[in-house]
Amino acid sequence: MPTLLLYDGFKFFFYANEHEPKHVHVMKGDDFAKIELQTLKIIDNYMKPKDMKKALLIVKNHQTKFEEQWDEFFNQG
Repeated sequence: MPTLLLYDGFKFFFYANEHEPKHVHVMKGDDFAKIELQTLKIIDNYMKPKDMKKALLIVKNHQTKFEEQWDEFFNQG
């Protein structure tokens, strides 16, 4: 389970057996969500509205890097 970023109590990651479309999982405490990278669409959301808004902003600010990390991990062999 590669961790992409730990920031302000949030953990951004993906699982080793992921599938398209490119997306990230985010956790804060016991809350979690899944966000599609290209469109920033919220796929699953079990977070407080304030945390979800902040998580989306963090994903938007790191979108290119997260997509590069996805490509590096899943296209390595």
